[in-house]
Amino acid sequence: MGDERQSSRTRSGTTKGRAGLASRWLCRWTCWWFEHAKSGGHRNASLVRRGSMWLVLAIGMPVATAQTGASDSGRRIAENGIDNRVAACSSCHGAAGEGNAAFPPLRGAGREYLVAQLEAFADGSRRNTVMQPVAEALSPAQRRAVASYYSSLALPPPVAGTVVPPARPSQAGAWLAERGRWSQGLPACAQCHGPLGRGVGAHFPPLAGLPQAYIGAQLRAWKAGERPPGPLGLMAMVASKLSDEDIDKLSAHYAQLLTRGPATRQEETGGLDQ
Repeated sequence: MGDERQSSRTRSGTTKGRAGLASRWLCRWTCWWFEHAKSGGHRNASLVRRGSMWLVLAIGMPVATAQTGASDSGRRIAENGIDNRVAACSSCHGAAGEGNAAFPPLRGAGREYLVAQLEAFADGSRRNTVMQPVAEALSPAQRRAVASYYSSLALPPPVAGTVVPPARPSQAGAWLAERGRWSQGLPACAQCHGPLGRGVGAHFPPLAGLPQAYIGAQLRAWKAGERPPGPLGLMAMVASKLSDEDIDKLSAHYAQLLTRGPATRQEETGGLDQ
Protein backbone atom coordinates (compact mmCIF):
# COMPACT_ATOMS: atom_id res chain seq x y z
CA MET A 1 0.00 0.00 0.00
CA GLY A 2 2.84 2.38 0.87
CA ASP A 3 4.50 1.71 -2.47
CA GLU A 4 1.21 2.39 -4.28
CA ARG A 5 0.77 5.73 -2.51
CA GLN A 6 4.37 6.69 -3.29
CA SER A 7 3.86 5.71 -6.94
CA SER A 8 0.68 7.78 -7.11
CA ARG A 9 2.46 10.81 -5.64
CA THR A 10 5.32 10.37 -8.10
CA ARG A 11 2.95 10.20 -11.09
CA SER A 12 1.05 13.25 -9.83
CA GLY A 13 4.26 15.25 -9.38
CA THR A 14 5.49 14.26 -12.83
CA THR A 15 2.19 15.27 -14.43
CA LYS A 16 2.13 18.63 -12.66
CA GLY A 17 5.73 19.26 -13.70
CA ARG A 18 4.84 18.56 -17.31
CA ALA A 19 1.84 20.88 -17.05
CA GLY A 20 3.98 23.75 -15.78
CA LEU A 21 6.60 23.12 -18.45
CA ALA A 22 3.93 23.12 -21.17
CA SER A 23 2.55 26.47 -20.01
CA ARG A 24 6.04 28.00 -19.92
CA TRP A 25 6.72 26.79 -23.46
CA LEU A 26 3.48 28.39 -24.62
CA CYS A 27 4.60 31.73 -23.18
CA ARG A 28 7.98 31.48 -24.85
CA TRP A 29 6.48 30.42 -28.17
CA THR A 30 4.10 33.40 -28.13
CA CYS A 31 6.95 35.80 -27.44
CA TRP A 32 8.97 34.24 -30.28
CA TRP A 33 6.12 34.80 -32.75
CA PHE A 34 5.66 38.32 -31.39
CA GLU A 35 9.30 39.23 -32.07
CA HIS A 36 9.36 37.65 -35.55
CA ALA A 37 6.10 39.27 -36.58
CA LYS A 38 7.41 42.69 -35.53
CA SER A 39 10.48 42.21 -37.68
CA GLY A 40 8.48 40.91 -40.62
CA GLY A 41 9.91 37.41 -40.30
CA HIS A 42 6.51 35.77 -40.75
CA ARG A 43 3.72 37.29 -42.81
CA ASN A 44 1.58 34.26 -43.59
CA ALA A 45 -1.55 34.57 -41.45
CA SER A 46 -2.65 31.01 -42.17
CA LEU A 47 0.70 29.68 -40.93
CA VAL A 48 0.56 31.80 -37.78
CA ARG A 49 -3.00 30.79 -37.03
CA ARG A 50 -2.55 27.08 -37.73
CA GLY A 51 0.69 26.98 -35.78
CA SER A 52 -0.96 28.56 -32.74
CA MET A 53 -3.97 26.25 -32.94
CA TRP A 54 -1.83 23.09 -33.09
CA LEU A 55 0.35 24.26 -30.21
CA VAL A 56 -2.72 25.11 -28.14
CA LEU A 57 -4.08 21.59 -28.67
CA ALA A 58 -0.74 19.89 -28.06
CA ILE A 59 -0.10 21.82 -24.85
CA GLY A 60 -3.64 21.37 -23.60
CA MET A 61 -3.37 17.57 -23.65
CA PRO A 62 -0.68 17.05 -20.97
CA VAL A 63 -1.96 19.98 -18.92
CA ALA A 64 -5.46 18.52 -18.79
CA THR A 65 -4.14 15.38 -17.11
CA ALA A 66 -2.86 17.51 -14.21
CA GLN A 67 -6.44 18.06 -13.06
CA THR A 68 -6.58 15.16 -10.60
CA GLY A 69 -10.20 15.54 -9.48
CA ALA A 70 -12.19 17.78 -7.18
CA SER A 71 -10.70 18.49 -3.79
CA ASP A 72 -13.18 17.59 -1.07
CA SER A 73 -12.01 20.39 1.18
CA GLY A 74 -12.14 22.86 -1.71
CA ARG A 75 -15.65 21.75 -2.58
CA ARG A 76 -16.76 22.21 1.05
CA ILE A 77 -15.38 25.75 1.12
CA ALA A 78 -16.95 26.54 -2.26
CA GLU A 79 -20.36 25.24 -1.18
CA ASN A 80 -20.47 26.16 2.52
CA GLY A 81 -17.73 28.68 3.29
CA ILE A 82 -15.85 28.58 6.59
CA ASP A 83 -17.83 29.37 9.74
CA ASN A 84 -18.40 33.13 9.86
CA ARG A 85 -15.04 34.00 8.32
CA VAL A 86 -15.50 33.09 4.66
CA ALA A 87 -18.72 33.13 2.66
CA ALA A 88 -19.42 30.26 0.28
CA CYS A 89 -17.83 30.91 -3.11
CA SER A 90 -21.03 29.65 -4.74
CA SER A 91 -23.02 32.54 -3.26
CA CYS A 92 -21.34 34.87 -5.78
CA HIS A 93 -19.83 32.62 -8.46
CA GLY A 94 -22.76 30.22 -8.89
CA ALA A 95 -23.50 26.72 -7.63
CA ALA A 96 -21.21 25.10 -10.21
CA GLY A 97 -18.76 27.96 -10.69
CA GLU A 98 -20.70 29.16 -13.74
CA GLY A 99 -20.55 32.83 -12.75
CA ASN A 100 -23.32 35.20 -11.76
CA ALA A 101 -23.90 38.70 -13.15
CA ALA A 102 -20.69 40.66 -12.49
CA PHE A 103 -18.98 37.68 -10.83
CA PRO A 104 -16.91 35.69 -13.35
CA PRO A 105 -17.10 31.94 -13.95
CA LEU A 106 -14.43 29.90 -12.16
CA ARG A 107 -15.06 26.41 -13.53
CA GLY A 108 -12.48 25.06 -15.90
CA ALA A 109 -9.82 27.71 -15.18
CA GLY A 110 -6.32 26.33 -14.55
CA ARG A 111 -5.40 25.53 -10.97
CA GLU A 112 -2.19 27.57 -11.04
CA TYR A 113 -4.02 30.57 -12.48
CA LEU A 114 -6.66 30.44 -9.73
CA VAL A 115 -4.03 30.01 -7.00
CA ALA A 116 -2.12 33.01 -8.36
CA GLN A 117 -5.25 35.17 -8.27
CA LEU A 118 -6.13 34.20 -4.71
CA GLU A 119 -2.58 34.91 -3.60
CA ALA A 120 -2.64 38.28 -5.38
CA PHE A 121 -5.89 39.19 -3.62
CA ALA A 122 -4.41 38.08 -0.30
CA ASP A 123 -1.21 40.11 -0.62
CA GLY A 124 -2.97 43.17 -2.09
CA SER A 125 -1.27 43.13 -5.49
CA ARG A 126 -4.70 42.61 -7.03
CA ARG A 127 -7.35 44.77 -5.40
CA ASN A 128 -11.04 43.97 -4.98
CA THR A 129 -13.21 44.88 -2.01
CA VAL A 130 -15.08 41.56 -2.11
CA MET A 131 -12.25 39.15 -2.83
CA GLN A 132 -9.44 40.60 -0.71
CA PRO A 133 -10.95 39.75 2.70
CA VAL A 134 -11.98 36.30 1.44
CA ALA A 135 -8.50 35.45 0.17
CA GLU A 136 -6.84 36.86 3.30
CA ALA A 137 -9.00 34.61 5.50
CA LEU A 138 -7.99 31.47 3.59
CA SER A 139 -4.78 29.65 4.40
CA PRO A 140 -2.41 28.83 1.51
CA ALA A 141 -3.58 25.21 1.64
CA GLN A 142 -7.22 26.29 1.49
CA ARG A 143 -6.55 28.53 -1.50
CA ARG A 144 -4.97 25.60 -3.31
CA ALA A 145 -7.88 23.35 -2.40
CA VAL A 146 -10.46 25.79 -3.74
CA ALA A 147 -8.42 26.27 -6.91
CA SER A 148 -8.15 22.50 -7.37
CA TYR A 149 -11.89 22.10 -6.99
CA TYR A 150 -12.86 24.74 -9.56
CA SER A 151 -10.17 23.70 -12.02
CA SER A 152 -11.61 20.16 -11.97
CA LEU A 153 -15.05 21.34 -13.11
CA ALA A 154 -15.64 21.01 -16.84
CA LEU A 155 -16.56 23.90 -19.10
CA PRO A 156 -19.96 23.54 -20.78
CA PRO A 157 -19.59 21.93 -24.20
CA PRO A 158 -20.06 24.15 -27.25
CA VAL A 159 -23.18 23.65 -29.32
CA ALA A 160 -22.38 20.93 -31.84
CA GLY A 161 -22.70 21.66 -35.52
CA THR A 162 -22.45 25.43 -35.31
CA VAL A 163 -19.84 26.88 -37.69
CA VAL A 164 -18.70 30.46 -37.22
CA PRO A 165 -17.18 32.23 -40.25
CA PRO A 166 -13.73 33.79 -39.91
CA ALA A 167 -13.59 37.27 -38.48
CA ARG A 168 -13.56 40.20 -40.89
CA PRO A 169 -11.55 43.40 -40.34
CA SER A 170 -14.84 45.23 -39.78
CA GLN A 171 -15.47 42.99 -36.73
CA ALA A 172 -12.93 44.71 -34.52
CA GLY A 173 -13.24 42.54 -31.41
CA ALA A 174 -13.23 39.19 -33.22
CA TRP A 175 -10.40 40.35 -35.50
CA LEU A 176 -8.16 41.31 -32.58
CA ALA A 177 -9.01 38.08 -30.78
CA GLU A 178 -8.16 35.87 -33.77
CA ARG A 179 -5.57 37.84 -35.71
CA GLY A 180 -4.07 40.43 -33.39
CA ARG A 181 -2.53 43.61 -34.78
CA TRP A 182 0.96 42.60 -35.77
CA SER A 183 1.84 45.99 -37.22
CA GLN A 184 1.92 47.18 -33.58
CA GLY A 185 3.35 43.96 -32.14
CA LEU A 186 0.00 42.89 -30.69
CA PRO A 187 -0.47 39.09 -30.75
CA ALA A 188 -3.87 37.47 -31.11
CA CYS A 189 -5.65 36.57 -27.87
CA ALA A 190 -6.30 33.09 -29.30
CA GLN A 191 -2.58 32.31 -29.33
CA CYS A 192 -2.60 31.96 -25.54
CA HIS A 193 -6.28 31.57 -24.62
CA GLY A 194 -7.08 29.08 -27.34
CA PRO A 195 -9.59 28.79 -30.16
CA LEU A 196 -12.89 30.47 -29.31
CA GLY A 197 -11.59 31.58 -25.90
CA ARG A 198 -11.90 28.21 -24.14
CA GLY A 199 -8.59 28.53 -22.27
CA VAL A 200 -5.29 26.64 -22.39
CA GLY A 201 -3.36 24.88 -19.67
CA ALA A 202 -2.67 25.98 -16.14
CA HIS A 203 -2.05 29.71 -16.67
CA PHE A 204 -4.33 30.87 -19.52
CA PRO A 205 -7.99 30.90 -18.39
CA PRO A 206 -11.15 30.69 -20.49
CA LEU A 207 -12.40 34.06 -21.73
CA ALA A 208 -15.58 32.97 -23.52
CA GLY A 209 -18.66 33.95 -21.57
CA LEU A 210 -16.94 36.21 -19.03
CA PRO A 211 -19.04 39.30 -18.23
CA GLN A 212 -18.25 42.16 -20.59
CA ALA A 213 -17.75 44.64 -17.74
CA TYR A 214 -15.41 42.23 -15.96
CA ILE A 215 -13.19 41.69 -19.02
CA GLY A 216 -13.00 45.43 -19.64
CA ALA A 217 -12.14 46.16 -16.02
CA GLN A 218 -9.31 43.60 -15.99
CA LEU A 219 -7.76 44.86 -19.23
CA ARG A 220 -7.85 48.42 -17.89
CA ALA A 221 -6.33 47.24 -14.60
CA TRP A 222 -3.42 45.63 -16.48
CA LYS A 223 -3.02 48.75 -18.58
CA ALA A 224 -2.83 50.90 -15.45
CA GLY A 225 -0.45 48.52 -13.66
CA GLU A 226 -3.08 47.66 -11.05
CA ARG A 227 -3.02 43.90 -11.57
CA PRO A 228 -0.05 41.46 -11.62
CA PRO A 229 1.06 41.08 -15.25
CA GLY A 230 0.91 37.29 -15.45
CA PRO A 231 3.41 34.88 -17.05
CA LEU A 232 6.34 36.75 -18.63
CA GLY A 233 4.42 40.01 -18.23
CA LEU A 234 2.35 39.17 -21.31
CA MET A 235 -0.93 40.74 -20.20
CA ALA A 236 0.63 44.06 -19.21
CA MET A 237 2.28 44.22 -22.64
CA VAL A 238 -0.93 43.32 -24.46
CA ALA A 239 -3.09 45.76 -22.51
CA SER A 240 -0.63 48.61 -23.07
CA LYS A 241 -1.26 48.32 -26.82
CA LEU A 242 -5.07 48.41 -26.56
CA SER A 243 -7.13 51.58 -26.86
CA ASP A 244 -10.34 52.02 -24.88
CA GLU A 245 -12.27 51.18 -28.04
CA ASP A 246 -10.20 48.01 -28.52
CA ILE A 247 -10.98 46.97 -24.95
CA ASP A 248 -14.71 47.56 -25.40
CA LYS A 249 -14.79 45.56 -28.64
CA LEU A 250 -12.75 42.65 -27.26
CA SER A 251 -14.85 42.53 -24.10
CA ALA A 252 -18.07 42.41 -26.09
CA HIS A 253 -16.68 39.70 -28.38
CA TYR A 254 -15.65 37.28 -25.64
CA ALA A 255 -18.71 37.96 -23.48
CA GLN A 256 -21.06 36.61 -26.16
CA LEU A 257 -19.04 33.59 -27.33
CA LEU A 258 -20.57 30.95 -25.05
CA THR A 259 -24.02 32.42 -25.55
CA ARG A 260 -23.64 31.80 -29.25
CA GLY A 261 -22.09 28.41 -28.56
CA PRO A 262 -19.75 27.97 -31.54
CA ALA A 263 -18.26 24.54 -32.14
CA THR A 264 -15.84 25.18 -34.98
CA ARG A 265 -14.23 28.07 -36.78
CA GLN A 266 -13.92 28.05 -40.57
CA GLU A 267 -10.43 28.48 -42.00
CA GLU A 268 -9.36 31.49 -44.00
CA THR A 269 -6.23 32.39 -45.88
CA GLY A 270 -4.67 35.79 -46.30
CA GLY A 271 -1.89 38.09 -45.16
CA LEU A 272 -1.27 39.46 -41.72
CA ASP A 273 -2.87 42.69 -40.69
CA GLN A 274 -0.49 45.46 -41.64
